[in-house]
Amino acid sequence: MHELETKAVEWNVSLDEVRETSTSLIGFGVRGGVRVVLKISKQDGDESHSGDVLKAYRGEAAVRVYESEPNAVLLERLEPGEQLVNLVKHGRDVEATKILAEVIAKLANHEAPVGCPTVTDWGRAFDRYLQSGGEQIPREVVEEAREMYNELASSQRQTMLLHGDLQHYNVLFDNERGWVAIDPKGVMGELEYELNALLRNPIELPDVFANPVTINRRLETLTTTLQLDYSRALRWSYSQSILSAIWDIEDGYPLTPDTPSLLLASALKTNLPRW
Repeated sequence: MHELETKAVEWNVSLDEVRETSTSLIGFGVRGGVRVVLKISKQDGDESHSGDVLKAYRGEAAVRVYESEPNAVLLERLEPGEQLVNLVKHGRDVEATKILAEVIAKLANHEAPVGCPTVTDWGRAFDRYLQSGGEQIPREVVEEAREMYNELASSQRQTMLLHGDLQHYNVLFDNERGWVAIDPKGVMGELEYELNALLRNPIELPDVFANPVTINRRLETLTTTLQLDYSRALRWSYSQSILSAIWDIEDGYPLTPDTPSLLLASALKTNLPRW
């Protein structure tokens, strides 16, 4: 916690509560009479430059950032900060999906910060896995997903800054601002790419997210509301689900039949046309 306290002093934050997760140190406090959240990432990763991404959003449907540097951000505190996942837990997935569509629309068409990775950069994990000789995912499955992913990446139309992890745990409610996105990874791609993270969530409710009825309803709502290409969104979601499973392996997590990304991939596969 020393690093958190040191940064709090540097940024003139008076801390009144601290928490630790597997990836972050989080402090809740006050600066200049304003309630704030100080977050420090324990190691370099996808969210190391979340401050730069949040600045690019300029507070439009995203949490406001007051200070940032690699692996450290000072943010506005959202009150009460209820996660969107709670709506799904109470049987309100239709409403939650519409809210996610609204947030995606508000976050679209912002200029990416310098050095922002592209979906092609993220897709290099397919090659890393195939070169590793890994056997947790059948090689032919990875090769098919890689081909699909690369075909989509090379035929994108309008690309833009995407959140990269927009799902039910990363959208919080604020009494003044409504539903607000947090914890972006930041990636350049077409808007259809943004849908996969929410489709494989909430991870604790596989009976919801892996249900073909839910998947189809969510995709119909999202692609209609956002005027997206249903077929491209479906193929992105399948290939990204395999990519997500590869990332789990790279991060040291064991794959099981209940791994959310594989459950979603299996459900999507039945609806996937020959492409």
